[in-house]
Amino acid sequence: MTERLPPKPPARPEHVSLWRYMRLFRQDILSAQPAKLYRAWMAEFRTPFFRSYLVNDTDLIKTVLKDRPADFPKSDRIGAGLRPLLGDSVFLTNGALWEKQRRIIDPAFEGGRLRDTFPGMVAAGEAAVARMEPHEHPQEIEAITSHIAADVIFRTLFSIPIDDALAQKVFAEFKAYQRSQPILNLAAFVRGPRWMPRFFRRGTVATARSIRDLITQLTTARLALIADGTAPDDLATKIMTTKDPQTGDAFSTAEMVDQVAIFFLAGHETSASALSWTLYLLALYPDWQDKLAEEAAAFSGDFADLSKLGQTRDVFRETLRLYPPVPMMVREASHPERFRNRAVKKGAQIVLSPWHLHRHNRMWDNPDGFDPTRWGSANGRDCARHAFIPFSAGPRVCTGAGFAMIEGVVLLAILLRAFRFSLTDQPAPMPVAHLTVRAKDGIWLRITPRVLP
Repeated sequence: MTERLPPKPPARPEHVSLWRYMRLFRQDILSAQPAKLYRAWMAEFRTPFFRSYLVNDTDLIKTVLKDRPADFPKSDRIGAGLRPLLGDSVFLTNGALWEKQRRIIDPAFEGGRLRDTFPGMVAAGEAAVARMEPHEHPQEIEAITSHIAADVIFRTLFSIPIDDALAQKVFAEFKAYQRSQPILNLAAFVRGPRWMPRFFRRGTVATARSIRDLITQLTTARLALIADGTAPDDLATKIMTTKDPQTGDAFSTAEMVDQVAIFFLAGHETSASALSWTLYLLALYPDWQDKLAEEAAAFSGDFADLSKLGQTRDVFRETLRLYPPVPMMVREASHPERFRNRAVKKGAQIVLSPWHLHRHNRMWDNPDGFDPTRWGSANGRDCARHAFIPFSAGPRVCTGAGFAMIEGVVLLAILLRAFRFSLTDQPAPMPVAHLTVRAKDGIWLRITPRVLP
């Protein structure tokens, strides 16, 4: 095993003032955290308005996400950062509204429907290969993977390629939004009374409104096709024509705009993050890249043969462990609790951090190392069950988790069959948290044609 380690942001000093922490958090939530969180089972953080608890104890995580999720709803504090774009999407809602939304959305992502989305994923991958121009000069990988992932979403959701003029507008606006607002707004930790500023960065609200206007155009056009009986049988049509089996209600146009916004965020932004970090890791570990290229060369391209991409799946899972696209999730205690013999008051914020959990040095073997073979070890299998939550877990697990895993694996196979990705003399990319875990100054790699034996 090579001694090279994938890049990891430096931890802050153990003891800093609240105001310095706020400034650090504003810059990047990952490097604002102390190193002790990689070994702590639980940590308490106090603000003048409330307390929050970062939880790495797997029994407590199970309590929050699986056993009693209704007692730990999504914290509305996170909505302060994302609501301008996502409205009342399934990502932010709780209770009866969230349950209704899932009853309408989930059928579109069931196993049989995933097979239907597969051709769109393949077409997006093949279009990327045709579009990319390999040469010896370094290229910024995140821009490339963002384009590919957006193409997948447009093809599978609305049956249009990213070359469509309206799709291009949505993609351009979303690129502007991506770096203007972090996945966890500062208000998620320090927001007090309603009069307190919500800490939006300049342009965030205006860009979010522009994106939603464009999504409204897509949604309205699809409703017209559905009414005419000429709509394609894709994810958008499936969701917009599904009625809640309990109430008989379907999504209104405004409700569908909320859901499309989160589909684009979850299906484009997170996939682009995971794919770019995977390509970087494969450039850092070229032996693994050659293994995956050989595996891809033997892949027929059929949905039924996905199981033959086992090593590719393990590498993608290892990337999701080291660089989970959504690094932190926030829940709220709806009742007084007792966690690890500590009183947790009603209203306290419960922070679940895949970033720290996936690298916890008291759970994982070689926690900071890149080792795709770990998933076949006893430690890896145990941690996969209890300490691996890139898509959350329990009833609120990401609806598109299966979609994302298939997408990541098949896109890697298509790209690695065509190209070799190599390191450059650029500094190692430093992870930071924007909407997802991205590289501070981008990920720069050299892309050259692959010559297979």
